[in-house]
Amino acid sequence: MPTPRKRPMTKSGKPRARKGVKLKPTELGPPQLRLEGVPEELKELAGLVEAEGGSVLAAYREPLGGNALLFAALPVDKVEPTSYQRDVSDAHVLKLTRAMDKTRRYLDPIIAVREPDGFRTPNGGHRLTALKELGAKAILALVVPEREVAYQILALNIEKAHNLREKALEVVRMYRDLAQLDGGRKESDFALEFEEPSLVTLGFAYEKKGRFSGGAYAPALKKVDQYFEKPLRDTLAEREDRAQKLLELDEAVVGAVEKLKARGLTSPYLKAFVVARINPLRFIKGAPPSFGELLETMTKRARGMDPARVKTEDLARSGGPPEE
Repeated sequence: MPTPRKRPMTKSGKPRARKGVKLKPTELGPPQLRLEGVPEELKELAGLVEAEGGSVLAAYREPLGGNALLFAALPVDKVEPTSYQRDVSDAHVLKLTRAMDKTRRYLDPIIAVREPDGFRTPNGGHRLTALKELGAKAILALVVPEREVAYQILALNIEKAHNLREKALEVVRMYRDLAQLDGGRKESDFALEFEEPSLVTLGFAYEKKGRFSGGAYAPALKKVDQYFEKPLRDTLAEREDRAQKLLELDEAVVGAVEKLKARGLTSPYLKAFVVARINPLRFIKGAPPSFGELLETMTKRARGMDPARVKTEDLARSGGPPEE
């Protein structure tokens, strides 16, 4: 097993802060995190839990910000996944149900936020589905009073999307939901929730073409895609336009791949080879071109690629990941 790399230490013997991390945790120790009864700030939420047939098991403060939370048992039929998290995988649910059947224990509470018609979980779709399949009547949850945490949970999600497509679709579903609920805030204000702007564009592309090979273009997009400094409700059309340009590039790349195949070149790396060959970023020093300029250049090069100028040894040297 590889030895984990040690973090650089300060003179006081503490790990140095990571770049971009400004959080200073509270000084609360274990005894101070326990709350005797439900604090005033959570009494309304506790009442809603009880009104829905749930039961508050405890109240406590989490150690980083000292925010008060409820630990509760909720009726499973009063909890639903948020609309923007990744689709439930039947294979994952099967694995969970078998594990629960063997251990006869449920040890992993979900996060839940209050909605007008019950509760929503932004990170527990698989666990919730597994418990419902097994016939459980209740699910354990950490109930968070702030609804906006449901959107921030993607950055904290223990059920993290396993691949680029799932992650991008989660982001775009969240994007559409926020555009309706909080569309007056700038797109850049949601950098934590969306993680990176390229995921937004890729998500819109995946919506239009489920079998789109987004991984081939992700490295280039990360260098040129940026958040808009405009209200979220006004950026939907621009994201749709970026996704369409990306799909047009993909269509041109697929055409170039077919030309190479017709010439007798076969490899699982053909698409990656074409994308690398038409991508000018590796030759550009200084500031990269804009999103539109880059995709226009790459699309033009893909459409104009001459398969006769590609040698077998060029393909062999390219390596890279196979197509998705």
